[in-house]
Amino acid sequence: MSTEILSVSELTQQIKSELEMTFPAVKVKGEISNYKRHSSGHSYLTLKDDGAQIPAVIWKNTGIRLAVELRDGINVVAEGRLEVYPPSGRYQLICTAVTAAGEGALQQAFAELLQKLAKAGYFAAERKKPIPAIPETIALITSSTGAVIEDMSKVLERRFPAARVLLYPVKVQGTDAAESVAAGIAWFNETKNPAHRPDVIIIARGGGSLEDLQAFNGEVVANALYHSSIPVISAIGHETDLTIADMTADLRAGTPSIAAELAVPDTGELLRRIETLQSKQDRAVQNKVEGAERQIYSICSSYAFNRPPLQMEQFEERITTLLDRTTTTIRNRYSEKAERYASLLQQLALLDYRKTLQRGYALVRKEGKFMTGIAELHPDDRVDLLFHEGTVPAVISSDQQ
Repeated sequence: MSTEILSVSELTQQIKSELEMTFPAVKVKGEISNYKRHSSGHSYLTLKDDGAQIPAVIWKNTGIRLAVELRDGINVVAEGRLEVYPPSGRYQLICTAVTAAGEGALQQAFAELLQKLAKAGYFAAERKKPIPAIPETIALITSSTGAVIEDMSKVLERRFPAARVLLYPVKVQGTDAAESVAAGIAWFNETKNPAHRPDVIIIARGGGSLEDLQAFNGEVVANALYHSSIPVISAIGHETDLTIADMTADLRAGTPSIAAELAVPDTGELLRRIETLQSKQDRAVQNKVEGAERQIYSICSSYAFNRPPLQMEQFEERITTLLDRTTTTIRNRYSEKAERYASLLQQLALLDYRKTLQRGYALVRKEGKFMTGIAELHPDDRVDLLFHEGTVPAVISSDQQ
């Protein structure tokens, strides 16, 4: 059987068709070497391990979307397709995505846990607790060394030195880091000592890779945050990093320094607000006093307020008039009665027998009765003769009768 003779181009084209059809999509793990970024924006590199190597290309549009910083010596997982480049007679990997080695599994675990916790309500806004406006005690759960604790301490001292700061040192990455952070959250929630119970907790660490932040992307810390009765501010990594702890906490801060600023008020601003409120209160009181004074003046000047005194004056005038009339009437009636009394006295005086006696007459009284005729007298009757000067006894003689 004779073998068909092919040109180099024909053979290369057949290899290209077979290879590209067989490997339309692949994932390759390896170490980057010979990394170069061309002025056009395209990147060229070699992926290698102990037994082989393969050239790779990252086009400009793909490169600008990568989250990992490429450099020689780092292990990555490259996704893409195989392509044969006929002019050089070699195959290469055209990359559509590149992640740091190990991040793929971490990203998948992150996505699965994110979905699970979201369904359980861990990220619901209605369960978020408000951060106290003026906390007396603040708990920091972070590493006891490094820039994070120094930065937060400076911010707290500058903004609100009155706050008391408690530190619970923990591991922030590596083995047992998640358990260490969760234990700190639980300790502050469970302590019976009021002096050790903070008003707000801050969990914080500096930036790092997805693997470095893994302690804060697990269920252990998420559960501790979810069950905390104390409000928690989470500040994990840089502002572009977002962990499950950030989403579960009551408030997320872009950096540890920002978390410290969010936890406490600014003393200067607080004093200015107090002064403003005091000024507003003073103005409000002054306005109320002035308003009350105007209202009192208006009432005192009103017809309704002044009517009673006017009526009292009118009543006094009427009473005075009535008293004058009454006095005049009484006096007139008294004069009339006095004149009538005097007239009656004169009339009575005319009827007084003593007046008659004064004119020379006398009355004869026998046995207490006045005699009106001779027939009532008998000889030897003893009688009294009443003159105006007095009484004289007498005896009736027979001769006189």
